[in-house]
Amino acid sequence: MIEDAIGSSLARCVPVAKAEFAERYWDRRPLLTPAHGDYRDLLSLDGVDELLGGRALRTPFVRMAKDGHVIPAARYTGSGGAGAEVADQVHDEKVLALLADGATLVLQGLHRMWPPLVAFATLLRQELGTPVQINAYLTPPDSRGFDPHYDTHGVFVLQVSGRKRWRVHAPVLDAPVPRQPWGGVAEEVAAAAGAEPAIDAVLAPGDALYLPRGWVHAATTEGEWSLHLTVGIHAPTRLTLVDALARLAVTAPALRAGLPMGLDPADAKSVAPALAETVAALHEWLDTLTPEDLAAELRRDAWAGARPAPLRPVAQAAALSGLGPDVLVTVRPGLPFRLDDPAGGRVAVHLPDRTLHLPESCADALRTVLDGRPHRIGDLPGLDDDDRKVLARRLLREAALVLA
Repeated sequence: MIEDAIGSSLARCVPVAKAEFAERYWDRRPLLTPAHGDYRDLLSLDGVDELLGGRALRTPFVRMAKDGHVIPAARYTGSGGAGAEVADQVHDEKVLALLADGATLVLQGLHRMWPPLVAFATLLRQELGTPVQINAYLTPPDSRGFDPHYDTHGVFVLQVSGRKRWRVHAPVLDAPVPRQPWGGVAEEVAAAAGAEPAIDAVLAPGDALYLPRGWVHAATTEGEWSLHLTVGIHAPTRLTLVDALARLAVTAPALRAGLPMGLDPADAKSVAPALAETVAALHEWLDTLTPEDLAAELRRDAWAGARPAPLRPVAQAAALSGLGPDVLVTVRPGLPFRLDDPAGGRVAVHLPDRTLHLPESCADALRTVLDGRPHRIGDLPGLDDDDRKVLARRLLREAALVLA
């Protein structure tokens, strides 16, 4: 398994066991952990320079801000040059000028482009059971990039280098979600930021901080360049279930029924009878719903937001014609999938954007090859050598397997 090979990503973020973190801290309260580890293997200042100077980044993979204001992208991007046909490529010399002027640099989506963070995020998503994203924040000495604010998702803050002072305040809005307008509580956030903080700490290299969604925070550097990683945790909420139920409700004729002619939707007395009838119809429909129905609806969005680890498409395509019994294959790291029990002579492998239907004779081989460990093609059970190669070739072509 991946975790056996490279350890636990969650353990690098918090000092407690997974079960304790889930019970005491998850979506509840912050956790500050001084001297928890060394994060320079995930990203360093040299790595930031490589991303800016050698990877031809475009927006929105880069943002910049200063003193609470986001800097327009036009100030640090421009043409990619002859033949590039892009107008928003990040210009390293423009970034240099803004950094020298005290701006904060944000590198976004590093869980998709920087190999150490790809592996880290892939494992963390498996451990938490929810999509994660990773951004890096580089702030010059004695600077502040963003005003006090809160996030609508939880975060792990991992201090890579330098020092940064964090002031954290209790939420002004309990369990906020993205659809709630930020402007509605802007004054409350400003007032909270002026009160006594729940946490006032300088994060040094190797320190870690967990913040549940809603906790107000702001950070400033302390006389030196600061680089930290922010790992965003995009966990579902009960509203996620409600939204899925609303989508499924279209299948209920009673809930599709029209409202009485002449009903005034702005008048409570006019709406009251229709509301009572709708609630009754909703209860009756909900009683027919099964957890399997809801899980099938949720699966689409959950899997769409959980990109698996990158693969090597050229090497994999080239290997398809030369597969032999000694070739090692394994399930693609981070790939969400579901393997059904055989039915009607077929077995189904559900992937994020498609379903593979294979002969029932492949069931044992599928259970083996999809268990997360490397396997020789020649060791897959229940098939002869030719069928093993056909199955492996199909799964490699569909990017369900990768070369181990």
